[in-house]
Amino acid sequence: MDDQGLPIRLALSQGQAGDKSAGAELISTLRRARHVVADRGYDARALVEQIEAMGATAHIPTQKDRKVQRSVAPHIYRQRNLVERYFCKLKHFRRCATRFEKLARNFLAAIALASARLWVRAYESTP
Repeated sequence: MDDQGLPIRLALSQGQAGDKSAGAELISTLRRARHVVADRGYDARALVEQIEAMGATAHIPTQKDRKVQRSVAPHIYRQRNLVERYFCKLKHFRRCATRFEKLARNFLAAIALASARLWVRAYESTP
């Protein structure tokens, strides 16, 4: 997501796979990121190190069962709601919400079309 809550990159993961595995792939192509905000599902030392190697700051809270807890800046972590709002907007597109498509490539194409429409909406209303 960018700072306006619009998607920058899309990827599908397997339904039974965890979020951590897809996170490394999504972050690998980011450029010019100063802050990366994610929820506890992305708490992996390798992912945090990858973000820091890019020169960005990782704002990912640690899992509750970890001995050492990372602190997260609350004013930056609040921006994670942009991701939640994006998923809510995607659910307004019936084809995405109910997953009519059986093939992953077709479903990803439907998500891409819906995301493109969200980009167009954001820029057509910009003065």
